[in-house]
Amino acid sequence: MIKGQVIGGSFGEIIVRQKKGSKLEIGELLIIESDKKQLVQVIDLFYGSQISSQNLERISGLELDEGKDINLFNKEQRTYTLAKIKTLISIGEEVKANKEIPEMFGVLREVTPEDMTFLNKKGHLNLGMLRSGSKTLPVNIGVEAKRMLSHHVLICGTTGKGKSELMKNLIWNATQNKQASLLVFDPHDEYYGRSGVGMKQDSIYYTSKDVPVGQRSLKINLKKLRPDHFDFLDLSGPQKQAMYVYYKKYGKDWILNVMKSSPVEDVQEISVAVVKRQLKILLDVDFKEELVCGGVFDYTSGISTVNEIVEELEKTSTVIIDTSNFSGNTELLIASLITTEAFSKYRYYNSKGKLQDKPIISIILEEAPRVIGKDVLSRGPNVFGSIAREGRKFNIGLCALTQLPSLIPKEVLANMNTKIILGTEMNTERLALIESASQDLSTDSKNIASLDRGEAIVTSNFVPFAIPIKIPKFEPKKDKSKLVVMGL
Repeated sequence: MIKGQVIGGSFGEIIVRQKKGSKLEIGELLIIESDKKQLVQVIDLFYGSQISSQNLERISGLELDEGKDINLFNKEQRTYTLAKIKTLISIGEEVKANKEIPEMFGVLREVTPEDMTFLNKKGHLNLGMLRSGSKTLPVNIGVEAKRMLSHHVLICGTTGKGKSELMKNLIWNATQNKQASLLVFDPHDEYYGRSGVGMKQDSIYYTSKDVPVGQRSLKINLKKLRPDHFDFLDLSGPQKQAMYVYYKKYGKDWILNVMKSSPVEDVQEISVAVVKRQLKILLDVDFKEELVCGGVFDYTSGISTVNEIVEELEKTSTVIIDTSNFSGNTELLIASLITTEAFSKYRYYNSKGKLQDKPIISIILEEAPRVIGKDVLSRGPNVFGSIAREGRKFNIGLCALTQLPSLIPKEVLANMNTKIILGTEMNTERLALIESASQDLSTDSKNIASLDRGEAIVTSNFVPFAIPIKIPKFEPKKDKSKLVVMGL
């Protein structure tokens, strides 16, 4: 179907006149054919007219103020819709970045599934279906799992735009793909599927409450904790120093001795008191003649839990950690402990030349600025910041979810080579995404703001252009070739 015709503009902003009877949309994909196909996208819409603006104002005034019925001769020719489009790629024997402007008066038609067969690649991690404006095409959009997950993923969008549905699909497809392991920290207990559809049959699930049959109790031994696991906390220099001094003197029993207020040289009592209070709240422990443990951390049990989790990840498994029962800092401590163990082990494998035999591990974090935000990283390094900067060397990547990408440092955002952008209304957040995208999104601010529930843009080093997608409704069938898109 013909949608319009090129009438002018420049390489970055080609002007198109919309064909009578057709409707162009922001974000719509179109094809211009000459000796080769050019894929283009609508980035803006505006009005055009052969009538001067002064006369248009006069006509409007006569209709509105004087109630006169003004009938234009050849109305469709006198007033019409114009669009700005940008070129994306040229499709020939090879798919390449487009470096030419289309011919003047070149005709634009709707894109078809047959035009986009180069995107349908088997074995890739499926993210959704190709979207052109508000129309969904039966073309599965995927990215090679190993490259995508090891080079970090950012998923962003405001509440209600479909991040959870996207994550359920991503976790399911990665689990079936068997090219990577996923370590999922779940603060809302939504991915396993206690009360709905989830990953019950395809994941290893750790929880501290009402453990389902066949799954595992989350209990962690206090002796596994080291001071560096607390790096994300906002502690002063003397308080951090106190933790390390206790660890140096008492080793694995350092937390016990902090709670006992055991004497240590060169540490102020006030610093010990603050650390003790922090640990009491964070770990749900107290000392009354002996150490009393009331939560997920214990002094006698749970010694092998962290090692078991890392061993499962080495088997290309999906491990879901239910952290919905904990405060924010306790959740982050558990994540820091397990992530540090996995990172340390993979660094060891790398030093011994064994890393190539291990699967990619992707660590999925909700509200990512809590651990890789500007304020957090300004206080000092932590394991998540280290992985964001160098994890790809060791086959470990982050999959970070946030509504506020502007809180993450630019250099960290730049290291996230795949971004899945859902609807984002705030201009500061759109700007942070546009500035760090793998493709040029400088003209896509309106497009991003207009994304509805279940609509997204995938920008990545591993796709030929920024691809608009429709997120499928999560249905965990073994055959994911038939996808049901999310209803609005």
